[in-house]
Amino acid sequence: MTLSMNTPEFLVERNLDRCIKCQVCVGQCANEVHKYDKETDSLSCEDLACVGCHRCVTLCPTHALTIKKFPLEFRTNANWTPSTINAIYKQAESGGILLTGMGNDKPYPIYWDHLLLNASQVTNPSIDPLREPMEVKTYLGRKPDKLDFSDGELLTEIAPQVELELPIMFSAMSFGSISLNAVKSLAAAAKEVGTMFNTGEGGLHQDLYSYGDNAIVQVASGRFGVHSQYLEAGTAIEIKIGQGAKPGIGGHLPGEKVGREVSETRMIPEGSDALSPAPHHDIYSIEDLRQLIYSLKEATRYKKPVAVKIAAVHNVAAIASGIARAGADIITIDGFRGGTGATPLRTRDNVGIPIELALAAVDSRLRNESIRHQVSLVVAGSLRNSADVMKAIALGADAVYIASSALLALGCHMCQKCYTGKCNWGIATQDPNLVKRLNPEIGAQRAANLLRAWKHEIKEMLGGMGINAIESLRGNRLMLRGVGLSDRDLEILGVKAAGE
Repeated sequence: MTLSMNTPEFLVERNLDRCIKCQVCVGQCANEVHKYDKETDSLSCEDLACVGCHRCVTLCPTHALTIKKFPLEFRTNANWTPSTINAIYKQAESGGILLTGMGNDKPYPIYWDHLLLNASQVTNPSIDPLREPMEVKTYLGRKPDKLDFSDGELLTEIAPQVELELPIMFSAMSFGSISLNAVKSLAAAAKEVGTMFNTGEGGLHQDLYSYGDNAIVQVASGRFGVHSQYLEAGTAIEIKIGQGAKPGIGGHLPGEKVGREVSETRMIPEGSDALSPAPHHDIYSIEDLRQLIYSLKEATRYKKPVAVKIAAVHNVAAIASGIARAGADIITIDGFRGGTGATPLRTRDNVGIPIELALAAVDSRLRNESIRHQVSLVVAGSLRNSADVMKAIALGADAVYIASSALLALGCHMCQKCYTGKCNWGIATQDPNLVKRLNPEIGAQRAANLLRAWKHEIKEMLGGMGINAIESLRGNRLMLRGVGLSDRDLEILGVKAAGE
C-alpha cells in the first residue's frame, strides 16, 4: 500500500530564532524525528515518528522546540472518534493487533477521586506527626488466629513476615521489559527507604543479589530465571497468575530485547523471544495452585511468605477466597489501570475491573468468611499519590504496589511506546546507548525521594484523622465518604455518601 491514511500524533515546532543548530535533538531522539542536512545546514522534523517523549524539548539548550498535538480535525462524531478511526486505519494497513504500553488511559471513573478522607475536629483531637510518634510500619504475611503467652513470653509461632517501613512497594517490572539501570534504581531506593521491589518475571540479575533482603522474587508461567538460588535470594516469593493490564493472556518479550545479560538472567537463548504462556501449565485448579504454593514453601524451608498475584476480574472475591484457602500468605490484586511494557490495546482498555471495587469486594468477602487474617492484601493498578494509598488502606489493603508512579520518578514521560524498545529516557529499553541515559544512582535518589515524600504526607493525613498508627486505618471504611457515586457503587465500596 503506497498511501497511508495515518497522520502524525504530534507536531514538532522549531523556533528558528532560538535554534543554534547544536544537533542535540538529532543525537537524543531514538525515533529519528530530527534530521540534519549538512549541504543546506538545516534541521528538519519527521512528525510521523514523534511519540511525545519530550526528550528533545527537555535537553534543548535554547528551548527552541515545542511538541503539540497534531492539529488534524475530523468531523465531529461521538461514536466514531479520531482515535477509533485512526486505529482502523492502522489495522487496515498492518493486519496486526494494536499494541500499547503503560496503563488504561480511557475516561472510566477513577474511584479514588470520588472518595474523601475524614479529619478530626473537636471530640477526637488531631495528632502532630512532627512531635508525636506515628507508626506506618507494615508487616505482610499470615497472622495467627490468636496469641498464646506464658510468663510474658510468646508461645505462638508467627509465620514469616515481610517487614516494610511504609506500606508502599515497587511493583513487578522485569529486567528485559525495563533496563538494568532502572531495576538497580528501584532496588537501591527500596533498600534505602526500607521497602521491597519486585523482580517481575525476568529473574534476578547477578548484580542485584545484594539487594535480596529487599526483593520479592516472582514465579510466572514462563518460569524465566527461576532456580533454587533465585528463590533463596528474595524475602518473599510471588506466583504471578495475572496482571491488570492484560488479564487472561501471557507475555511477550521480543528477541531484540534479549541480549546477553537478559539471556543469562532469564536462562533462555540470546536473541530468542521470551513467551510467557497465558496459563501456568501446572495450574488448572485451586488444588494445583495449592500444590505450587507448598512446593515453593518446601523449597525454601517455610522461611518465606508466598504471595499470589491475580488481575482484578469480575469474580475476584471468590478467586481470592480460594487462594487464601490454598495457603497463600499474601494476595496481590492488580486493577485494570495497571501499567505494562506491552499489551494488546483492546485487552488493556476493555478487560478487568477497577482496583477500588475489586479491593473492597475481596476484603469484605474474606472478612465475612472469617479468614481475612490468614492473608495480607496488596493492591496495584495506578496508585498515583499518597492520598490514593491512604484510601486503598482504608478500603482494606495492607500495602500497595506502585510502578507507573515509580517510573515517572525516574523520568518516564508516559509516551506509551515502551513496546518499541526505544525509550529515550533509558527506562523501557535494552539499547546500550539509551540505557546509559539513566544514571542508577540519580534514579535511586529520585525514587527514594518520592517514597519519603509520600511517607511524610501519609503521616500528616493520619495525624489529621487523629490516628497514630496505619494499622488503625486498615479496613476502616468509616474514614471514607463517597462523592458523586451511585448507591450501588457505595454499596460495593462499603462506604457512606458524603454528608451521612
